[in-house]
Amino acid sequence: MLARIQTALRQLEATHNIRILYACESGSRAWGFPSPDSDYDVRFIYCHPAAWYLTLDEGPDTLNFPVDDELDLAGWELRKALRLLRGSNAALFEWLQSPVVYHEALDFRAQLAPLLPATFNLKAGLHHYLGQLRRGVEQDLTGEDVRLKRLFYALRSALAARWIRERQTVPPMEFAPLRALLPPALEAEVDELLRRKAGANEKTVTARSEALTAFLRAELVAGQAARESLPVIRAGSAAGELDTLFGQLLSAAFPA
Repeated sequence: MLARIQTALRQLEATHNIRILYACESGSRAWGFPSPDSDYDVRFIYCHPAAWYLTLDEGPDTLNFPVDDELDLAGWELRKALRLLRGSNAALFEWLQSPVVYHEALDFRAQLAPLLPATFNLKAGLHHYLGQLRRGVEQDLTGEDVRLKRLFYALRSALAARWIRERQTVPPMEFAPLRALLPPALEAEVDELLRRKAGANEKTVTARSEALTAFLRAELVAGQAARESLPVIRAGSAAGELDTLFGQLLSAAFPA
């Protein structure tokens, strides 16, 4: 699959005259709880030659290629990505932590790393994960049987929200470090569910756990209560550095 993904990325570069700066896994395979039939969610950041940016109207800033049921590719143009980073887009912070990197150019991650703490807004991050958790609590996990996939989506969101609330830093993308925030009474149950998910398909269901459901609901309430007390990082605190990096990356990606 790695060779297939890298071939697809090279084809995208040739077809659209772009330079892909970074491509990674963004789904359950990166989070650390894939099923055998989990698809590959490849996300990438790309740029155009400098002349593309010198028109009155901005061009499309995304590329989406759902290849088949197994492979999905989607990318953001560099200017869009840096604007979203400036706005503390939680998905982008996850991409930049992915343990599965399919392609990287110009030390892209290393160049962005020093700017991440200044651009992460605790309230915005908490709002993002609470929104995902709310969906789990109010929509996905209400029946007597629930999909393991949806249960772990909600659990990961709850723990990421808790991380922001308690540690006030960017939460890790992977589930393993988030698991450390579980109450000890839930650890064995979650580990058993992880073991089951590793051998189950994406549609496998399990009996709803009252203990886990209560934990998720409590985390939703606690997160909502904490929103007003979290400090806010000044909007645009890294804007100048991001502007500079944008120009440097464009020049290096398509040298004159």
